[in-house]
Amino acid sequence: MDKVVDLFLNDSSTREKWEQLLTSLGLHDFSDREVNVIDHTIGLVDEDGNLVGTGSVSGNVLKYIGVKNDGEEQGARFNKVVTNLMSYLTSEKIFHSFVFTKAKYAESFEHLHFNLLAKTDEAAFLENGTPDIQDYLNDLPRIEDQENKKIAAIVMNANPFTLGHKHLVEIASEENDLVYVFVVANDVSLFNFDERMKLVKEGVKEFSNVKVVSGSDYMVSPATFPAYFLKSPDDLINVQTSIDASVFKNQIAPKLNITRRYIGKEPFSKTTHYYNISLAHELGPDIEVIVVKRLEKDGEIVTATKVRKLIKDGNLKEINKFVPESTYEFIKKNMDELQTRIKKGMNIDGN
Repeated sequence: MDKVVDLFLNDSSTREKWEQLLTSLGLHDFSDREVNVIDHTIGLVDEDGNLVGTGSVSGNVLKYIGVKNDGEEQGARFNKVVTNLMSYLTSEKIFHSFVFTKAKYAESFEHLHFNLLAKTDEAAFLENGTPDIQDYLNDLPRIEDQENKKIAAIVMNANPFTLGHKHLVEIASEENDLVYVFVVANDVSLFNFDERMKLVKEGVKEFSNVKVVSGSDYMVSPATFPAYFLKSPDDLINVQTSIDASVFKNQIAPKLNITRRYIGKEPFSKTTHYYNISLAHELGPDIEVIVVKRLEKDGEIVTATKVRKLIKDGNLKEINKFVPESTYEFIKKNMDELQTRIKKGMNIDGN
């Protein structure tokens, strides 16, 4: 009978055996981006001491799950790995988990009581436990007679909230009865989630028909979407966009009666430009994607990237041109802390 053991990937020989097993199962990406975020890894060892299965946990996400196919053993091994990882999460007081996996494995996870959130030709996104997506949606604010009103959505990282973000919200606010602003929840930004949430709320408080809410785990970010099971890293943006759009279109929008999504036109980032095109394709025709021209100040397009670079330089005077008063005051008060985060290696590029 296979035995469950803890695997410590900082041990080079263990790491080598682990990579060999996963490579033989068609998984090839062992980049720092994927491996360094792992919190716990287990292995299945057969009676001869061979590694025949493995699985890992990163936060509340299961990843790198693979088992050798020895006839009827495969299903039992898969169940053993997943069940053991779920027990580990429970011991860590984590009662809600996710998995991103190859599409062909979706059914195997569904047999273990995972709920399918989205599926494309290549990938599937599933969750297990509570609070789940229905709990999340039931907790979001609503207005009277919402099903007969014009409801729109904006998804933003707001790292930090700028006058450009405010411009986008203002246009959506004027054209709809209710606007949900979903703030991306993952913490890989210069401004952490609580800070971003606070700045967005303060920045839009003049718009009475705007509700600022957390995107929770259901706005799938390229920063957190694992790519280790894809054929190549180049597939990341494509598959991630499809999963993200599918969750929004099929799970979130119908429940909240959302029929429009507003996005800013992307003049700089090729990745974001491609994401916008792909998003419009995936959401249509049920959800209208409205692209808004970026706000300019003194002939310069307002971007959060520009603001972060000005923070690095300590240029408060220039920052003042691109952000609302509430964001400016926060940056001014916390300039030392923000610059320390940058010096410690916090990435300020991207969006």
